[in-house]
Amino acid sequence: MALTVLCAAWGFLLGTAVAVGPVPRTTWNQQEIHLKQFQEPGIFNYSTLLLSEDTNVLYIGAREAIFALNSLDVSDKQGEVKWGVSEEKQKECSRKGKSIQTECLNYVRVLQPLNSSVLYVCGTNAFQPTCNYLSVSPFQMVGKSEDGKGRCPFDPAHSYTSVMVDGDLYSGTSFTFLGSEPIILRHSHQGQLRTEYAVPWLNEPRFVHSEVIRENASQSGDDDKVYFFFTEVSVEYEFVNRLLIPRIARVCKNDHGGLRTLQKKWTSFLKAKLICSIPEKHLVFNIVNDVFILKPPHSVEPVIYGVFTSQLNNVGLSAVCAYNISMVEDVFAKGKYMHSTTVEQSHTKWVQYNGEIPSPRPGACINAQARAMNYSTSLDLPDKTLQFVKDHPLMNDLVTPMGNKPRLVQQNVKYTQIVVDRVKALDNNLYDVMFISTDKGTLHKAVNYANEMFIIEEIELFANSEPVQTLILSSKKDKRYLYAGSNTGVVQSPVAFCEKYGSCVDCVLARDPYCAWKQDANSCVHIPESGDNDKALVQKLNGDASSCLGEHKGIELHHKLTLGSSVKLMCSQKSNLATVFWKFQSNRLNTEGPKYYLLGEALFIFNATELDMGVYMCLSEEDVMNVKYPQVLAKHVLELRKLPQTTTTVAPTHTATQTEGNNDTPKMSTVGTERPTTHTSISPTQRPSTTTIITNPTFHDLTSTVSITQIFSAPPEIRLEKTLYLTNTNDNPLFTYLFVFFFVLFMCLLTYNCYKGFLPEHCLKYRSAILPGKAKAVSDFVDCEPGLKENLVEQKNNQNQNGEQPKASRDTGYETETECGNGKILHKPETETIEEDDSERPFDVNCELKFADSDVEGD
Repeated sequence: MALTVLCAAWGFLLGTAVAVGPVPRTTWNQQEIHLKQFQEPGIFNYSTLLLSEDTNVLYIGAREAIFALNSLDVSDKQGEVKWGVSEEKQKECSRKGKSIQTECLNYVRVLQPLNSSVLYVCGTNAFQPTCNYLSVSPFQMVGKSEDGKGRCPFDPAHSYTSVMVDGDLYSGTSFTFLGSEPIILRHSHQGQLRTEYAVPWLNEPRFVHSEVIRENASQSGDDDKVYFFFTEVSVEYEFVNRLLIPRIARVCKNDHGGLRTLQKKWTSFLKAKLICSIPEKHLVFNIVNDVFILKPPHSVEPVIYGVFTSQLNNVGLSAVCAYNISMVEDVFAKGKYMHSTTVEQSHTKWVQYNGEIPSPRPGACINAQARAMNYSTSLDLPDKTLQFVKDHPLMNDLVTPMGNKPRLVQQNVKYTQIVVDRVKALDNNLYDVMFISTDKGTLHKAVNYANEMFIIEEIELFANSEPVQTLILSSKKDKRYLYAGSNTGVVQSPVAFCEKYGSCVDCVLARDPYCAWKQDANSCVHIPESGDNDKALVQKLNGDASSCLGEHKGIELHHKLTLGSSVKLMCSQKSNLATVFWKFQSNRLNTEGPKYYLLGEALFIFNATELDMGVYMCLSEEDVMNVKYPQVLAKHVLELRKLPQTTTTVAPTHTATQTEGNNDTPKMSTVGTERPTTHTSISPTQRPSTTTIITNPTFHDLTSTVSITQIFSAPPEIRLEKTLYLTNTNDNPLFTYLFVFFFVLFMCLLTYNCYKGFLPEHCLKYRSAILPGKAKAVSDFVDCEPGLKENLVEQKNNQNQNGEQPKASRDTGYETETECGNGKILHKPETETIEEDDSERPFDVNCELKFADSDVEGD
């Protein structure tokens, strides 16, 4: 077994991934379904829900508040109780190192019905767990506060579970401030019963669920049992890291502890491992997130449904496994035990126990067989049996799922909560519909048909994608609702959205056991609300929609376009399993060319012509059992908008008129904008001419129906938009403003450059004349120009020929830096004689150079 776990873990570490999981057929967002919500300003953590079916009240335990809502409409608040923490307790909690803003508050964790008029409630109370009694009517605290240690966690982040059974509270939580002592406790007026504080009993468990399963009265006097589900650190497997194991534990309701051994401790506590894996793919789901026990009526065997994830979940998989309660009982009643043994005097290993098992069987409830042996209560059990169960609480046999595989495996999702409803369809078969919430605030509704899982729909419960913390389902047959709680509020959702399916084919292909197509009403209805007229209903959960009469025509829209326009044709398809395509004039349309573009399900048509006018149909095609079912989703009729002709009077001297030779007849230009039709008088010396008007290309959003009108058309190729700007003198003077702006900007730049001396020399003369008293402007870089350098060098050579010796150059230590007065080369007119002063000589003409590290002059 250890080798199997090791191989599975290595499979995850090596990235063993598999594309699994059905695609939800329909996705509903909050804008489409308008779910009822409840949230109170300043209140958070709506994580504890309790539904009272008899009074139609939903009780909510949140942070420092308890609410009573109308279960038929959660937006209707019927009662509220504030349950805060005193300032003194907050300060004491803060001194212990906890956050006064988040942890040192009161989080309601236990909300259980004590009787028809009183609720038993417990809260963390700033790390001092406290319990109280809440009166239903009036909705207020009774005031009998008591210590909640062992019934409620200290830390709001710690796991917990609780269930009320015949006035006794069974809880699984931590017993200490640090959460280091896990406990399964029964609190009753007769006294408390708890687990042994030992690693073999509970090893860092994370509790997720607890529930009682009543025994059938026809059986041999067996006791009712309370089951706990949790994930804990393994003690039986050796691994590099701490390996987590999903567990199911069981205690008997009438357990009273032992007389000498296991005093005030459970004598019936046993636990076993839950298996949820895909062995052929080396996928092991070893963390249980939530459990729901389906208890059908009429003595049908209960089924345990659990949602699992993996500890090494690098592939993002979640799974749902189902277990028969009879298999669980067989493991506890007939399975082998495990016991610890010491290896090499230092290591403890858990192996199967093959020795003698005491009688009566350790961990068994007191039943008719035990009573026949004169054991009427657990206090009568022998010490040998009690000592054995104290040392061997772990079973060696495993609880395997139904079918030896998961019911559902989904990729790229983390399932958090699950509830299951058993529905009888029109074919008289029972189907288990699973409602599974995710950590992204969505809900999956899934059902199994012929050993194949099918996700009917995906529902968006919370728009901000926050995790669903709790999920409950009402049991009433006429009004079925789901209630989901998160950190910010509570949402109420129906179990089905039958009215959203607009055609018989769509209703049947949804394969929803709650829905059927009612032919006489031409609508998809909820089965319990449809009456007994089954002959008028169509429901085929295998997806066979051939019995649907007629064809759904879809939505028909009419649109009028002008030539050259672009258009968008809308199409809505809710099925994620269907393929959408378009037809034009009964021929399938190729949307890969430049003429058409398909974005999602909408069709774009660019530069419409007369050939593009006609009927466009959007169709969906869904394949079920190798049969394709097409549906017409929308029909769009495109028609050409024909514009009337207009006549205008144009003068011969119009700026837009062109003449050739002596021909006085003007040539008329085409205007590119649509104008109202006008009639004006024509001069006797002029021949009338018509101006063809074409509407500018526009983009039509085809979401509304346009009526058809008969109008005239004109040739589309005549359009002279440039003439419009020449002839129209009343246009916006934008270009005039721009011209003036840039002209002023140019003059400013010219003036600035002239003032700074950045212009040529002949321009600077005007500046000297305009600005008297200024020194004569000298160009900073004129002497560095190559032409002037050559001229200066030539004059210097002429002087050297007259007998004067050139002086040695001074080295500045930088080969390329000029010594010309801060980089400025002095300039003098060519007519002036260049002085022989070394200080006035430019570096690039004949300046003295001196090295920075040279010796004293003359050496």
